[in-house]
Formats: sequence, C-alpha cells, structure tokens
Amino acid sequence: MAESSLFLFLAVVAVALIYDFSNGLNDAANAIATVISTRVLSPLAALGMSAFFNFAGAMLGLEVARTVGKGIVSPEEITQLTVVAGALGGALWVFLATRYGLPLSVTHSLIGGLIGAGIATAGFEAILWPKLTGVLLSIVIAPVLGFAGGFVIRTALAWILRKSTPYRVESIFGKLQILSAAFMSFSHGRNDAQNARGLIMLGLVVYSGQMSYWDSPPWWVYVVPALVMMLGTAWGGWRVIRTLGVRVTNLRPVDGFSAETAGALVIEVASQLGIPVSTTHCITGAIMGTGSTKRFSAVRWGVGRTIAAAWIITIPICALLGYLLTFLINLAV
Repeated sequence: MAESSLFLFLAVVAVALIYDFSNGLNDAANAIATVISTRVLSPLAALGMSAFFNFAGAMLGLEVARTVGKGIVSPEEITQLTVVAGALGGALWVFLATRYGLPLSVTHSLIGGLIGAGIATAGFEAILWPKLTGVLLSIVIAPVLGFAGGFVIRTALAWILRKSTPYRVESIFGKLQILSAAFMSFSHGRNDAQNARGLIMLGLVVYSGQMSYWDSPPWWVYVVPALVMMLGTAWGGWRVIRTLGVRVTNLRPVDGFSAETAGALVIEVASQLGIPVSTTHCITGAIMGTGSTKRFSAVRWGVGRTIAAAWIITIPICALLGYLLTFLINLAV
C-alpha cells in the first residue's frame, strides 16, 4: 500500500512537471511576444532572457501555490489520482492550443481540470466554491485591468514624448523594452510557476498527511518546477508568439514597453494577493489597450474574439477532460 501511494505521488510530480512544461511553451511565450515582434531582441535572445527571469520569479513566494493546492478542491476530499487527472487534463488542452498558435490561460486550464477531477472523485462538495469565485472573477478583471493599464501608460507616454523625434523615441524604448520584457517574464514566473508547485504541495499533503508542507515545502519543490518552466520557455511556443506579437496589432518598442509594463503590474498585484491569473489575459488586454490609443481599428478585433472564445471554453473543456480522465484512470487501476 505504501509503495502504491509513493508511486501515485511520483505520478503527481511527473504530471505536474508536464503541465509546467506546457506552461512554459504557451504562457511564457506571451511574455516575450511583443519584444520579438518589435525586433528589439532576436527570438533566441528573447527566449534566453525570458527563461532566466521566469526561473528567477518562480523561486519566490507560496501564496499562489497555496491557492492552487488547497483553494480549488478540498485536499481532504480527493486522492492523488484526482490531482493526476486534473493536471493531465489541463496540460492536454494547453498542448493542443499551443499546436495551433492559440494563446490561452494555462492557469485556468489547470483549474478547470482540477474542478472536473474533483467532481468525479467526490462530487460537487469537493469544490471550494467561495475561493474559486475570486479566481473565476479574474477571467474578466485581469484583461480589463491589462487593457486599461496599457491604454493609460501609452497615452501618458504619448503626451510626455510629444516633442521628441520618432528616432529618439525608438532609441529610448528599444532599450527600455528589454527591461519591461524581463519584468513581464519575472512576473509570469512568480505567478504561473507556482501552479505546478501548488500541485506538488497538494500531492505531498495527500501522500504524507502533513499540513506543514503548505508553509515549508522541500527545497526541490521550488527548484524543479522553475527549471522545467525555464525549459518550456526555451523550447518556445513560436505560433503563440506570432499570434500575440503580430496578429493582434502592429507594435513599436514604445507600444511593447507599455503593454509589457501594464501586464506585468497586474500579475504582480495578483501574486501579492495569492490569486492565480492568466499571463495571456493580462498581456492580451494590455496589447489591445495599447493598440487602441492609435485608433480603434488598429486592433484586429476578430483575432481578439477568437482568443476570448478560447478563454471562455477553457475551464469547461478542461473540467470535462479532468472528469473523463479520472473515470478512465480509476478504471485502469
């Protein structure tokens, strides 16, 4: 029995890291889409920079990890098979979306998978609805805040730089955008890498029964997910980068700086509050807000609607996948 339980815990770790790699492919790609599209950095340089700052951000904090680990489904109501099925369901959806260049919320993919797996294991009472409500609200709030932030920052910069030549603006923000892209990657790592950490902590608590892991997990729970996300980032979700960096709106360095700064600020605030948010939601909203300062038609709203549709269906699809995988895995074992 102990050997079986250990095997299941190792399965939780393995699936959490598969999910973490998919996170690096899709969400981390969003963090560098603008700096590549404005040609401030080459794709390889941007990926290297993003991988490093994703790792640095991922080493900080446990607030989001605790929300993911014990704020979506009740640890007392589920098994390690529940965690495996939920994470696997989320990861499958992310890999599929990345294959077709569709930026989506990796965070909400995981949450949807856990919801479905939790219901399949112990019914609707396994879901912690009060805490989940705040997470679901972020689906609407995060892109709105990103849009507003991108619009305000870009409008303010337009007024500040109104007497500067285009060459001078390009020169200044060609350098500043490197800093904003690094900030975006850092904030992504700080929030999203905690998803996999939360899964592993949940697996540890279910396996060992020791609640102390919520406050002081082993050192490898910090390091390993950070390394795996860095690898996913370095691998690169090129189709996702093209969708956000080119297809939504045309960007210059000053636009990229505005969008990245706005998106990163939203993510940082959410991390402080322990709310798992989508990097995709934040940066997409910020890019649209920045583009809207030129003229309304500068944003390709049709592409935006496609992305928004993916956001809406992510949780239901992943919940269904989590539910079905729980059923299939229980049949197999």
